[in-house]
Amino acid sequence: MGKPLSTDVDDPDARPYFLWSENVTYGMLRQKLASDDLDERALWMGRVMREARYQDVWRLLRLGDVLELLPRISRHLGRSREFWLWLIEGWRSDGLIPRA
Repeated sequence: MGKPLSTDVDDPDARPYFLWSENVTYGMLRQKLASDDLDERALWMGRVMREARYQDVWRLLRLGDVLELLPRISRHLGRSREFWLWLIEGWRSDGLIPRA
């Protein structure tokens, strides 16, 4: 793919800046994030959560989906795993989202 990386998450033909090593577009990424295969969906959600800017995570993912698949996603979060678990637990502690 010869296209440059892009921060335009709304352009389905653009290449995600945070997936520089993958040969995907934002359109392809959205298809992977909607996959019926929960393990595939969790893998790509983890990649988004691990590599994308925080504000872009929530432009690409829905909180309900993240909460539902968090046990599957967490193994794909790498060094950002503790941040995401801390953040979600904080939201739960503050009553912003229901306890699991």
